[in-house]
Amino acid sequence: MDIDIGPLNPDKATLLLGLALFAVILLVLGKVLFPRLERTLADRREATEGKLERAEDLRAEARETYAEYRRVLNEAHHEAARIRQEAAEEGAALVAAARAEGLAERESLVAAGRAALSVDRELAELELRADVGMLAVELAGRVVGEPLGEFADRRDSVERFFAEH
Repeated sequence: MDIDIGPLNPDKATLLLGLALFAVILLVLGKVLFPRLERTLADRREATEGKLERAEDLRAEARETYAEYRRVLNEAHHEAARIRQEAAEEGAALVAAARAEGLAERESLVAAGRAALSVDRELAELELRADVGMLAVELAGRVVGEPLGEFADRRDSVERFFAEH
């Protein structure tokens, strides 16, 4: 069967040699090159997917670490709030105790001051009565024109006046 395809008509020996070489090339590609190519692609896929899996593992571990960090931080915030609350309560108790102590001290000072004022008032009143009595007798003596000191001493008129008023 001769097919005439013009200038493209190959020689039978060349055609057989071409087909044999094509089969050898296919055999070499199929047995040597394609398995190497498949191994390389599998290694590459393993490297990328393995790294992705390791990255996912690391992300999960990082999330766990972050969750632990947040838990510890929240506990620390709660502890700090509790300590602040205790300090505020303790401070309020100390202020109340100091206020009570200050009030008690103030009351004792006021009571001591009132007692001292009462004693000073009594002493001042006694001195003033004596001075008023002496001045009254002296003034009365000037008005009358005679000294009335002995008369006032004998009659206790100044003391009677103060006793009545």
